[in-house]
Amino acid sequence: MVALLTVVTIFAKNTGRAVRCIRWTAVRQCSLATCAYKLRHEQMHPLWQTPVEAPGGNRQSPINIHLRDSIFDPTLQPLSIRYDARTCRQIWNNGYSFLVEYDDSTNKSRICGGPLVDHYRLSQFHFHWGENNLWGSEHTVDSKVYPAELHLVHWNAAKYTKFEEAIMENNGLAVLAVFLKVGKRHEGLQKLVDALPAVRHKDSVVEFTNFDPTCMLPTCPDYWTYEGSLTTPPLTESVSWIIKKRPIEVSHDQLAVFRSLLFTSADEQEQKSMVNNFRPQQPLMNRTVRSSFSPFLGKITSSEVESVPLGRRSKQ
Repeated sequence: MVALLTVVTIFAKNTGRAVRCIRWTAVRQCSLATCAYKLRHEQMHPLWQTPVEAPGGNRQSPINIHLRDSIFDPTLQPLSIRYDARTCRQIWNNGYSFLVEYDDSTNKSRICGGPLVDHYRLSQFHFHWGENNLWGSEHTVDSKVYPAELHLVHWNAAKYTKFEEAIMENNGLAVLAVFLKVGKRHEGLQKLVDALPAVRHKDSVVEFTNFDPTCMLPTCPDYWTYEGSLTTPPLTESVSWIIKKRPIEVSHDQLAVFRSLLFTSADEQEQKSMVNNFRPQQPLMNRTVRSSFSPFLGKITSSEVESVPLGRRSKQ
């Protein structure tokens, strides 16, 4: 609770003169998280302002990760990530985000290990962000929202012959997600930021080469994983999500360049800023979110989670 200061003018009974009195009124304190959540959904992209049919619908993304409910899985191994900067090809503004696309005809840029049985080739990466620093990420952790979220999209080259096939099939895709927070300038990201004005409008494409996305990965190996879907149409439930625990830092000015892009093409009369390009969160349903790390002191098996007193929980 906070006290609201108000100045009230009253009239003294005996003199009839106006007297100013200070009155303190108790009011309910506004939760920044609650207010941000409400504003975030009021400003969401028109794509999500009407119901969008999802195939299946039982394992949709994104979700809110509840730390208390995530299960430490000691069998989850570290990820094996190998990206070849020479496979980077171009940047494309598709009218919803910008995609940095890679040559995925070979295994030169791939991810394996962790929850993945097969190797997956990098096809592209993109970001989701908000109109300000209060929101923008698609996933959240204990309802904590980040200003932006990076998605590195890979497809299962061991089972399928091309990305378009894998996107429609079970275990077809693996998306590595990284949260972005505002802080110091990210030197590795700056080359990409400098190229973005060339794709300001929808359908713009510019050559972009020799970029290794490894520079955008946090050094901390910890991650969460769950089975989900694409967060843009066709929303197919073909994705193994791997969400890094630690965010990376980018500057406010770097995010401002993201926000300077447009949803619209150059010949459209009304120009619309490319912001709030995130999908609303989906229910977890009966899925389990596993973690490669224990959020508790020491290593605890999943069967022991419920018996751990809250006082033993370490700060993450």
